[in-house]
Amino acid sequence: MHNKQTPWHAQDPEQALTLPSRYFFDKDIFAQEQQEIFMKAWHFGCHVNELSEPGAYVVRDIFDQSVILMRDKDGEINAFHNVCQHRGNRLLTETRGVQKGTIRCLYHSWCYAHNGDLRAAPRSQNIKAFNVDDFHIPKVRLQVFAGSVYFNFDADAEDMNTLFPGAEDAIRAAIPKLDDMRLVQEDDVIVPANWKVIMDNSIEGYHFQLSGPHHIDLASLINFSDYKLRCFDNWWTYGAPPNFDAKEAYGVALDRQAEEGDGFFNIGLFPHNTFYQFPFSQCMGTFMMIPLDAERTILRFGYYSPYEQLPEVTQASIQWMNEDLGPEDIDLNITVQKGLHSLGYDQGRYMIDAARSNESEHLVLHFHRLVYQALHGQSATD
Repeated sequence: MHNKQTPWHAQDPEQALTLPSRYFFDKDIFAQEQQEIFMKAWHFGCHVNELSEPGAYVVRDIFDQSVILMRDKDGEINAFHNVCQHRGNRLLTETRGVQKGTIRCLYHSWCYAHNGDLRAAPRSQNIKAFNVDDFHIPKVRLQVFAGSVYFNFDADAEDMNTLFPGAEDAIRAAIPKLDDMRLVQEDDVIVPANWKVIMDNSIEGYHFQLSGPHHIDLASLINFSDYKLRCFDNWWTYGAPPNFDAKEAYGVALDRQAEEGDGFFNIGLFPHNTFYQFPFSQCMGTFMMIPLDAERTILRFGYYSPYEQLPEVTQASIQWMNEDLGPEDIDLNITVQKGLHSLGYDQGRYMIDAARSNESEHLVLHFHRLVYQALHGQSATD
């Protein structure tokens, strides 16, 4: 029997109770997460191929912060704050594009190079001791990791290779065409649920054959008995080999024999970056949880393909995710968020078995421990 007097972080995983419900809606806890987790986290910005030419840019917003990722004329990728150094005007308002010339502030026409250096400011020649070199846009920490561009507001953040050892090898092994990926489409959906509710749903297979019909469809495309969920210090993977007897996927007939690379693969980098490949889809998906407040989250669905002409199964898998599986999961996220406010609930029981099987919730506990450690300084390890 579980002893409720045991400190939460010290529980036996196989008898553990979940995080108290307040962790999923309390505004003070969320404010702490904002500072201790997200303002110190590595955020996925884009695949490097989205910045393939000088002036190509992607803008990413986290809370009230906005960052420009841009390749300059020397081929370097830069990350800097999306703000004019004159009176604080937001510089770029589109999510992505190509800035052929300088970045011009639409308020007073201060102009910046693709690396954030100030190039010109109207009337500055008439201003005492004005030096353009004093008004560079502050840089944001940047790293290219596993073919993608990440940024971090913490200048002292650990290098991603140190923080996520082995993660790049894992994703490259599962997605061998990683460097050839091109963005197909990106969709943002605002979900009225805490970001952790959404993550919890995505990192367990317990509900696969128990919830909605589209999860059952997904389970039928894989060898579910070999579905494995593995946790590492700050990252995790889950997936399974393909069902080699599958004759169709997402309503499309399969015209070739299944291969090992046709399996289901997911990798998560704490706290909120997820990359995946659906069985037989021949594309890579990104699934980012970007919190807006304690009970609202942007779900960003990105789809990438190495093929100029999208295979029919790829198109079908994207449509299936957007119209079938995604909405089925989002409905679960919403009803969980509502239920967490019930006076009849505070903590549940993690369904963790000794074998850490395909239906075990050990990744959920591991993820919660990482959150708890970030907020309270306790160890996240079993």
